[in-house]
Amino acid sequence: MNWHMPSETDPHERTWMAFPCEGPALGSDAASRELTYASWAAVAHATAEFEPVSMLVDPTEIDRARRMLDSEIELFETPIDECWMRDHGPTFVVDDHRPGTLGAVDWVFNGWGAHSWAQWEKSGKNARFIAEVTGAELVSSMMVNEGGGIHVDGEGTVLLTETVQLDPRRNPYADRERIEAEIARTLGATKAIWVPRGLTRDYEDYGTNGHVDIVATITAPGKLLLHSQRNPEHPDHQVSRDLHTLFSNATDAAGRHFEITELPAPDTLRDSEGFVDYSYINHLVVNDGIIACGFGEKESDARAREILEAAYPGRRAVTIDARAIFDDGGGIHCITQQQPKVKR
Repeated sequence: MNWHMPSETDPHERTWMAFPCEGPALGSDAASRELTYASWAAVAHATAEFEPVSMLVDPTEIDRARRMLDSEIELFETPIDECWMRDHGPTFVVDDHRPGTLGAVDWVFNGWGAHSWAQWEKSGKNARFIAEVTGAELVSSMMVNEGGGIHVDGEGTVLLTETVQLDPRRNPYADRERIEAEIARTLGATKAIWVPRGLTRDYEDYGTNGHVDIVATITAPGKLLLHSQRNPEHPDHQVSRDLHTLFSNATDAAGRHFEITELPAPDTLRDSEGFVDYSYINHLVVNDGIIACGFGEKESDARAREILEAAYPGRRAVTIDARAIFDDGGGIHCITQQQPKVKR
């Protein structure tokens, strides 16, 4: 097969999500639970303005989903035990040698490294479920990986993180060569850029141990958006400086050096748990639009929209308050997964 993962900027058929259900993401009190439901619904409705949205819903939540979601959002009732679609769902690929062919990579999902609190017995089956619904060919992989742990340019370049794909809790017997070979087989990426680490908070108990989709993304071949923490009081100030150096020296699959655009973090440094990992990098690119994270800061959110619209010409940025999603452990990119439109 000649599978390759298209750029997220390529045309989409739809976006997939999973409605929140009982589990760690819902929080411990009624107020936080309602914020979680409302935030997922807000992202779904904003996305549906640009392209179709399909939502997996656990049977225990189907009535709530029908109440909270517009009828235009397609619901699929199936067992789920966590709602981070980017990570437990399929990664879609295409085969340009076979027009009209869609593939769905089914990574092994083990709860971001088998955390004691994580649940994945049900969600680990969702990639196969979605592959059946979409008619995609299943591309099975024995590698533990999550969609938030990769970014591609669609032309052979992939961003990976040493503390994710090489995490001994995920792939204890892997090395770079084995990971790169599997990435080439499943995604068609021939040049891996290894990021040494992610943001500080991502290494706490409810973190992913370094997902790249909160750090950097390739907006077009040779062009990269990079999280920038400008405040030296925050530990990610040095992290973002080090990552800028790394990407400045890196080249993509075509041998190009990256044109780097910094996307400054919002001003908020802390919440009740410590230093935040608020990042505008964790946005979703949709047909003709961008679903951007907002953090209740008028000027910072507006600046982020301007930078995002400049990075993706012709797309309109819409801000959704993502603080409740970040409180649950991720962002807008983490709860969504794009299905590319295949060429006929």
